[in-house]
Amino acid sequence: MPTAFPPPDTCPATPPCRSLRLPSLAASTVLLAFGPSSLAQAANVAETLSGPSATPSTLSYDAQDKDSLLAVDIQEGWTQWKSDLEARTGLTLGFDYNALGFRASSSPGDRTAGSGVFRAFGKWALVGRDGPNTGNLVFKLEQRHAYGDLAVTDFGTELGYVGLVNSVFNDQGWRATNLYWQQNLADGQAVVSVGWLDVTDYVDVFALASPWTGFSNLAFQTGSGTIGGLPDGALGAVAAGFLTDRVYAAVGIVDANGDATDLLGGFDTLFDEGETFKSLELGWTSGPKALFIDNAHVTLWQIDERTKAGSDDGYGIAFSYTRGIENTWLPFVRGGWADAGGSLYEAALSVGVGYTQNPGRQLTGLGVNWSRPNDDTFGVDLDDQWTVEAFSRWQLTEGIEITPSVQIIQNPALNPDKDTIALFGLRLRAAF
Repeated sequence: MPTAFPPPDTCPATPPCRSLRLPSLAASTVLLAFGPSSLAQAANVAETLSGPSATPSTLSYDAQDKDSLLAVDIQEGWTQWKSDLEARTGLTLGFDYNALGFRASSSPGDRTAGSGVFRAFGKWALVGRDGPNTGNLVFKLEQRHAYGDLAVTDFGTELGYVGLVNSVFNDQGWRATNLYWQQNLADGQAVVSVGWLDVTDYVDVFALASPWTGFSNLAFQTGSGTIGGLPDGALGAVAAGFLTDRVYAAVGIVDANGDATDLLGGFDTLFDEGETFKSLELGWTSGPKALFIDNAHVTLWQIDERTKAGSDDGYGIAFSYTRGIENTWLPFVRGGWADAGGSLYEAALSVGVGYTQNPGRQLTGLGVNWSRPNDDTFGVDLDDQWTVEAFSRWQLTEGIEITPSVQIIQNPALNPDKDTIALFGLRLRAAF
């Protein structure tokens, strides 16, 4: 594994570049040398535009060789079996177990929280397997659980913080985040996905945003906390593609009441209640090979009133700008604004940087966020908050990575008696 990757326009069509794919750039939380995927041309738009947590991105990331600290690979036989299965049948499988725990410097309630998630995911090329217009069945099954009385997703509220210190480590039990058909079109230059979707796979995509491998706090993820709803396991459709060699677009509509623990219920909520989440994203990049390295995009969204959830309709805008520097740094500026819609924040702005000198071994991220809680969501005007997050992800073995982190929350809006709270976290991901 190289210690840095070639600049966007110089990666040759030969190994190692030829074997590396852009989706793992997003999945590895940026490949400004931040992971296994360099900047090689992606096979198709479906992979190019995948977000860091999307199933195709995760599969691509896990398939890459890692420059681990311990130089240990106890999964070689298992990995070969999966590779042979894919060659025979077109079925690509992945599994992982993830754990995350936090301890706070102070809290009105509990000072600790911990959760774990087991995931089984994959894609099955059933149509046009050898051509550019491949049709894939994509799926992801999860079991999410808390280690004690308090799940990580509820920890922010426990601290009096308006926000999510992590957006996925809850205690929902068994759920199906993805189950959809993904069809590539126009010789791989466009893609349509229909089924049960996770909107964070295609809305406001940002390479460091994965709650599994990158920033943990939602303030540094989709919409910087200003997008309402963000349903997953939601019945709907999304279409994406490049309008020119530098301009791309994605448009989607899904059930605003999507419930990943009850996929079949999506037929009732979508077609009987008709409450939807819509998004339109327009983006620019210096080229498809550098989509998440040199990127600027604007995302428009709208969500209908959700009667059962008691949430008003709303709309908003999010923006993102990233620019790779010297094959090692990835500074970013991101933010958004919302009018109602059940979002956490009415307005937010995040700035920060990712850094690495050794792809596949270590990644560091630092971000600062300012946020104004949404008074329509909370019913009262709350004070602005500041959040800082720093993390350092380390690849211990071929399949195991750990990520210690620190979050500093200043002026937690629901805890006016406390000026500053520090959270110390440790995340583990074991992929196999």
